[in-house]
Amino acid sequence: MAVEKYSRQRESIRKNLAGRRDHPTADMVYLDIRKEFPNISLGTVYRNLSLLAQLGEIQKISVSDGPDRFDGRTKPHDHFFCKECGCVLDFQLTDTDNRLQRQAGKGFEGRIDGQTVQFFGVCPDCLKKQTGKVHVSNENYIL
Repeated sequence: MAVEKYSRQRESIRKNLAGRRDHPTADMVYLDIRKEFPNISLGTVYRNLSLLAQLGEIQKISVSDGPDRFDGRTKPHDHFFCKECGCVLDFQLTDTDNRLQRQAGKGFEGRIDGQTVQFFGVCPDCLKKQTGKVHVSNENYIL
C-alpha cells in the first residue's frame, strides 16, 4: 500500500478516537472534528475513518442494527453491545483467548492468527436503571 500524505484533518480524527472510550459513529466524530475544522465535510470524515481503519490505526466495529462504530484502541480486545442503549464497551478476555484459538484450530487445516468476540446484553448503566441497582462481578471491562 502506498504511503499516504500527511493530513491535519486525518491526524485530528485519529487523535480524537485515541482519546475516547465511547466507540463513536462517524457522525459523532464529524461533530467533534468540525470544532477544529469548520469546513470539513462528512464525506471527508468517512473517507479518513475508512483509511485509518485500513491502515490499522483504528478499529472499525460493524454493528448489525446500526451505524459502524470506531475505536482508537488497536490492541486486540473484544466488545460488549448493549441492546438497550446501543453503547459499545471494551471487553477483555484474558486467559480465554488462547483457549478459544486452540479449540477453533482443532480440525481446521488453516492458521488462526486471532479472533474477535462480541458480547450482547444489557450494560451496567441500563441494568441499574431497570433494577435500581447494579451487580458487576466481571472484571473484564476495560476503562
